Amino acid sequence: MKKNIIIVLIIVLAAIFLRYISGIVGEYISTKKMRMQPAPSVQVEAIGEREIIKSFQAPGRVTSKYQVNVLARISGYLQKSYFKEGDYVKQGQVLFQIEPNEFINTANIAKANVANTKAQLEYAEKQLARASELVKKDYIAKAQYDQILSQRDALRAQLASAQAAYQDSQRNYGYTMVKSPVNGRVGIITVTVGNYVSPSSGPLTTINSTDPIYVTFPLDSNDFDALAKADMENYKNRKVELYFNNGEKYELDGVQDFLDNKIDQSTGTVTLRATFKNPNNRLLHGEFVTIKLYSNNKVKVPVVHQAAVQENQAGKYVYKMDKDDLPQLTYIKVGQQTGDYWVVTEGLEAGDRVITDGLQKVTPGHPVTIVTPEEMAKIKQKEHTAEKKGK
Repeated sequence: MKKNIIIVLIIVLAAIFLRYISGIVGEYISTKKMRMQPAPSVQVEAIGEREIIKSFQAPGRVTSKYQVNVLARISGYLQKSYFKEGDYVKQGQVLFQIEPNEFINTANIAKANVANTKAQLEYAEKQLARASELVKKDYIAKAQYDQILSQRDALRAQLASAQAAYQDSQRNYGYTMVKSPVNGRVGIITVTVGNYVSPSSGPLTTINSTDPIYVTFPLDSNDFDALAKADMENYKNRKVELYFNNGEKYELDGVQDFLDNKIDQSTGTVTLRATFKNPNNRLLHGEFVTIKLYSNNKVKVPVVHQAAVQENQAGKYVYKMDKDDLPQLTYIKVGQQTGDYWVVTEGLEAGDRVITDGLQKVTPGHPVTIVTPEEMAKIKQKEHTAEKKGK
């Protein structure tokens, strides 16, 4: 029994050993074949620099410049409304009417009080003029003159009070016509006709101004730092483009005219704001859009030809030539496009050399033959001819 177990173990160990030897031999043969094969021809290009206007993309939200609650400034029954929900209204346009009769009556009474006090004052002025002549001739006592003068002054004060009361009644009567304080779009009517309203009733409706209109957007703190370095002191009135969710570009460009003075600790972003003209009311309050912000100044950045960039699950990469002229797989990060080139944000510097053609035959760490564009064109022509003959 023990003898059988030993025999089985010897067989298993022998199989493992043979498999190991065959793997080494196979790898040796494969390596030898690879070494015997000519190094693939590739075209290499040095990473250059370009002066570009940097751009930064961020999600944005449309917000009205003014959001105004329309309130009743007097108390009374809501008698009429002069608009439909969602209408666009002009500043000064009448929106509601509060029952005016009470305020008309109050104004009429105040007007009558003004007229009555004016008549009394006119009589008092005449009396004072007579008394002034009489007191000079000692026909009346000085005390009597002072009394007439006092009555005249009291009536002047009464007239001023009556006129103020009349103006106040006129003001309150004017409030019976509730007008729009701004140009904009009217929201939902919260109090319907027939209800009793007062200054404490809350908004009758809300108006969102539409032209111009704001778009606020958060910019990553790293992007904000890059933008600040690019523009330095020239940071005002940056150009902003707006894109709708379907990818369509809004026809008018905006201007970034505000930035917050702090970084949001929870998101690591800085809030900025752009102003857009909105003559056709196409931009709506609360709408989510995409913003592209441009720097004012040009900056030098490393760029890599798009033909050199490949991508896998780990990200974008290139084959960078090391000091021994061997290609090494190098992962990079890119930003915006400029013509046929990517702006490199990480992984490459100006002067680095990368393979731009012949990538399909490149193996990291293995020799390649660097050729000129003309030589590469001839090689491709030969390969194409050979492929045709093979068919």
